[in-house]
Amino acid sequence: MSSFDKNELTLTHWKKDLTSGFLVFLIALPLCLGIAMASGFPPVAGILTAIVGGIVGTLIGSARLTIKGPAAGLIVIVLGAATELADPNNPTAGYRRALAVGVVAAALQLGLALARAGSLGDAFPPSVVHGMLAAIGVIIVSKHAHTLMGVKPEGKEPFELLSEIPHSLANLNPEIFVIGVVSLVVLFGLPKLPFKWVKKVPAPMVVVLIAILLEHLFDLEHQHSYSWHGHHYAVGPTYLVTLPGQLLNAIAFPDFSQITSGTSIKYIVMFTLVGSIESLLSAKAVDHLDPEHRHQDLTKDLFATGLANVIAASIGGLPMISEIVRSSANIAAGAKSRMSNFFHGVFLLLFVVLLPSLLHQIPLAALGAMLIYTGLRLASPNEFVKTFRIGADQLAVFLTTLLVTLATDLLLGVAAGIILEVGLQVSRGASLGGLFKSRAHPHDGDGERVVKVSSPVMFTNYIGLKRRILDIAGEAESVVVDLEDARLVDHTALEKLHHLVDEWERLGKTLTIRGLDDHKQASTHELASRWKGNSRRS
Repeated sequence: MSSFDKNELTLTHWKKDLTSGFLVFLIALPLCLGIAMASGFPPVAGILTAIVGGIVGTLIGSARLTIKGPAAGLIVIVLGAATELADPNNPTAGYRRALAVGVVAAALQLGLALARAGSLGDAFPPSVVHGMLAAIGVIIVSKHAHTLMGVKPEGKEPFELLSEIPHSLANLNPEIFVIGVVSLVVLFGLPKLPFKWVKKVPAPMVVVLIAILLEHLFDLEHQHSYSWHGHHYAVGPTYLVTLPGQLLNAIAFPDFSQITSGTSIKYIVMFTLVGSIESLLSAKAVDHLDPEHRHQDLTKDLFATGLANVIAASIGGLPMISEIVRSSANIAAGAKSRMSNFFHGVFLLLFVVLLPSLLHQIPLAALGAMLIYTGLRLASPNEFVKTFRIGADQLAVFLTTLLVTLATDLLLGVAAGIILEVGLQVSRGASLGGLFKSRAHPHDGDGERVVKVSSPVMFTNYIGLKRRILDIAGEAESVVVDLEDARLVDHTALEKLHHLVDEWERLGKTLTIRGLDDHKQASTHELASRWKGNSRRS
């Protein structure tokens, strides 16, 4: 069923969609502010983005059950663009030039969608993607640990910021630190409480309410100083979210004066590729979470995301994606159609229009705590352990992507991870000339349609191979993919093939993978890379 199905815009399930939309609004409100702040954009820009993603994204055909909005995974790119395109003589130049980058990148997203590039998410090794996200998590923590302590760091780069954390701890502002620590305790502790009602309470909104109470207790709205253990500290409105008086005053227009510069082009590429891939991966993950197991048209969702991004960037918003955390909460709340995304956008719009003064009472330390929480989840030690279990080769790709990103930038980090992954597969027998070629032929089976694969199966040729498998399979109810003659099968392709098996099972069909018993394995994990001993390269 297409994501443009008109039935998806009916109000058949309006009560459930309204309820889930309201819950997602409660979660999205503080996160949108925090992500915008971390990205070097005005805080309200994050809410503008979610409003456009919710209302406009729904009307132009976003995938059902996905929530459109700004994402932590793009913070590093947006901040980098705003910083590198800044003009010391014009305080808003970096922001407005980054908006121009966003408009052009969104137009390229539309081009990818028109080119039917919805399968782009299948072309990137998971270890590179997870390494990229882990690096983003480390960068987020390195920046906002100082915000949580009420200290402005001197460094700008991740390693510098991490090394400054002990200094910030020694010079922290106690009142601001209390707000930040309490916020972190709530974020980590609330979900662990053994009460059913806790599952229905969004921790970010609880953080906001407690932080506002502490803000009143410490009187942060008025500039003043206080003493603590013989030291003097200053607090005031600079530690609170700053917003324009009216929503219309928040609208800003792009500055295209530097759009052909090397810096702009670099960030256009990063916006387009990283934003598109992360959005597609999130939308695909929602397919697996959907209780009704409905399959989305990811190309059409990419088109809706691109068009919504053009609009958002044109009025001062951040780049948006189909965001997995809010989408997961949407499904858990019982959403039935993409109208839940629409309602979440409407609630955000009403809140900003009717209660803007309430947003100004939110301490930046609370938003910093939310970002640290997000960053720690992205760079969780569990990700390192899970990757290592798949194989030391995948851990090497993961760590290479992570470290190169931290040392340079996101584009170079991803490129380094992909180059290493290719190098590993070439060392196992794949030829450089055959990286993008796939060979699969029909083969007679015992009452089954068999697809005999005779080429290496890798992330570089998986999209073509999948298309070939589906062509051969046709309308058959039972299909076997025989990989006995495949010189190697990398982790990415094996994981994608297992996803394909799951998709067929949901459709009531059977897809079986066989022929890997004689291959060597990078580990005992079922998705570990497999290859045969030394022989002629394929």
